[in-house]
Amino acid sequence: MSTAFTRTLAPISDPVVTVRALTKTFGRGSTLVPALRGIDLDIGRGELTAIMGPSGSGKSTLMHCIVGLEAATSGTVTIDGKEVTSMKESELTKLRRDHIGFIFQSFNLVPTLNARENITLPATIAGREIDRERFDQVVETVGLGDRLDHRPTELSGGQQQRVACARAMVGSPDVVFADEPTGNLDSSATADILQFLRTSVDELGQSVVMVTHEPDAAAWADRVVVLRDGQILGELRNPTRNSVLDALRDGK
Repeated sequence: MSTAFTRTLAPISDPVVTVRALTKTFGRGSTLVPALRGIDLDIGRGELTAIMGPSGSGKSTLMHCIVGLEAATSGTVTIDGKEVTSMKESELTKLRRDHIGFIFQSFNLVPTLNARENITLPATIAGREIDRERFDQVVETVGLGDRLDHRPTELSGGQQQRVACARAMVGSPDVVFADEPTGNLDSSATADILQFLRTSVDELGQSVVMVTHEPDAAAWADRVVVLRDGQILGELRNPTRNSVLDALRDGK
C-alpha cells in the first residue's frame, strides 16, 4: 500500500549512510553555482532507496559526494560508521574498493574478460579471495549461470548490465550505488535489472541507492527521496508509479 508524499523525512532507525548539512558549490564569485544546499539524509540499511528529481536537481552530485568522487564543500557523510568527508584520497580509494558497489548506466565491462572474470575483477585487483557461496548466490539471483564464459560482445545489453550488477554485489559491500542503471536498456531488460535490485535487497540483505528519473523504476523502491534545486523536498514510502508522479508534481 502506497503512502502520501511527505515533506518531513521519517527517522531511520538503522542508517547505512548518514548525510548532514552537505553542501556542494561549483565555480566561484559571480559564476558560483550551488549544487547541494544543506542536505540532511539517512539511507536505511537493507532497503532500496530511489533518489529522484529533474535534471540539474543535484541527485548525481549527491551520490558522487557521498562516495567521495567529488569533495563536498561543507558537511559530513558517514558510510557504515566510516566518515567519508574526512578521508584522504588513498583512504577513499580503499573505501570504494572494499565497501561500496557501483552500477552505472554504461556497463563498464572489460571486453577481453568473460562474465565470470568481470564479476570477480574488483576482488582480483584487491588480491581478495572470492566467497564462493556468495558468488554462486549472486550469479543465481541475476540469472547468469549459463553465461559466465561469454565475453561482453557475446552478451545482450541486459545481460551485460546483469554482469555489472553481479560485480557490484559479489563482494557484499556496505551499500551499492546505481546511477541510472536502466538508462541504456529496453523495457524487458529494464524489468530484469530492477527485479534483480529488488531481490538483492529482499534476499541478499543488500542496501541499494538508485539514482533515477524514471517513475516506473522508482516504484520498485522501498522509499523515494525527491530532490529539487539541490534540496530535499520530501519522501515517499512504498511508492507506486502514480504516487511517484504525484510526488514529482507536488515538488514543482
